[in-house]
Amino acid sequence: MDNYDVVVIGSGPGGYVAAIRCAQLGMKTAIVEKYNTLGGTCLNVGCIPSKALLDSSEHFQTALHDFEKHGIEINTPKVNLKKMMERKDEVIQQTCDGVQFLMKKNKIKVYHGMGSFVDEKTILIKGEKEEKITGNKIIIATGSKPNYFPGMEPDKKRIITSTEALSLKEVPKHIIVIGGGVIGLELGSVYGRLGSQVTVIEFQDGLIPTMDKTLGKELMKILKKEGFKFLFKHAVKQVNSTKDGVQLDVENKKGEIISVEGDYCLVAVGRKPYTDQLGLENTSIEVDKAGRIITNANLQTSSANIYAIGDVVKGAMLAHKAEEEGVYVAELIADQKPHLDYNLIPGVVYTWPEVAAVGKTEDELKTNGVAYKVGQFPIRALGRARASMDIQGLIKIISDEKTDEVLGVHMIAPRAADLIMEAVVAMEYRASAEDIARICHPHPTYSEAVKEAALAATESRPLHI
Repeated sequence: MDNYDVVVIGSGPGGYVAAIRCAQLGMKTAIVEKYNTLGGTCLNVGCIPSKALLDSSEHFQTALHDFEKHGIEINTPKVNLKKMMERKDEVIQQTCDGVQFLMKKNKIKVYHGMGSFVDEKTILIKGEKEEKITGNKIIIATGSKPNYFPGMEPDKKRIITSTEALSLKEVPKHIIVIGGGVIGLELGSVYGRLGSQVTVIEFQDGLIPTMDKTLGKELMKILKKEGFKFLFKHAVKQVNSTKDGVQLDVENKKGEIISVEGDYCLVAVGRKPYTDQLGLENTSIEVDKAGRIITNANLQTSSANIYAIGDVVKGAMLAHKAEEEGVYVAELIADQKPHLDYNLIPGVVYTWPEVAAVGKTEDELKTNGVAYKVGQFPIRALGRARASMDIQGLIKIISDEKTDEVLGVHMIAPRAADLIMEAVVAMEYRASAEDIARICHPHPTYSEAVKEAALAATESRPLHI
């Protein structure tokens, strides 16, 4: 039986990054993955394929609606969904091959098969053959899977999850999305751009409810212009497959049951931790009511030699959070002093324009009784935005009323996923809004909007509005 310093269960962004960092720090490391390819949900049926389709569909929409204004004349573009999916699959293959290369480069032993605990140091792997390995330390990084509620069980044909939505054989005429969060809006955007009617049913009173309300309101306006329809404060009671599609029984604000029909229904009501078949009962590990593994502040479970990271523990289900936790645990095991600030982990929605945020929302600050200032700047006021015809969105900076320290930055803008990092760096060093305002930003760029929002927060003196 082979013994390792560290065994990682799960090869998603959290797991494979944890394994790499452990190997870099001189530990004999193994990784166990139940599927034939490495990379987990993110690389195979999540972040990477969805971004590939988002980019492809955005190119199509630009060609269809904006080329003529740019002085580019082409025949009316058509969607070749088969080819689009083939490109997406190539991107997945290249990315997963990259992870395989990194495992070899760092001399990490890869086991393919379902890993489960025999005891707190022994892992049984059921693959092409059964074998056991031991680890002095074990990191659980098994991620999550799509969630659903009673009445909306996916049949994976017409009632689908994000996994099936990434491999449809046709562009839906009408796709009904249950859930106005990140996954539903991103995949809804893909098919909306390709010609689908998109109806979003959301139990809350707005979109992306975990983010600052300003962003949800702005995104709703943008998506409405693109033809999205929204049913807020509506509860889905039952989803039924019909001969050619789906039919939903939905309770509206008045308590009446209405019927909504389409040809596909995407169930996007979040994800749940994947701990099935892990054999946790053979350890002293505890889980909470949501099925998440309970850990202390160092991501250590109640079994002292076992750690858990990523979607199986509390917090936002984000690939980059899992990566940071993987590095954190690896360095902790190596007796280093790692640092991880959950308040400074940015969140992103890859619609167009993109949505990104870091730090506190206005509602959180109000709840905590913190006095604050707000500065906003519209993207349409930028010369760069007008030049590229990307004029929708805004940047919002919230700073402490007394100290001017930046407490939260919220944006909906072109390339917001990249722009948000200026805010993350500034907040990591506890910058004030004035600090950002006094930094020279290149012209013409989208980043100028960050400077202008900081000026608005500092002295209510943006230069260009």
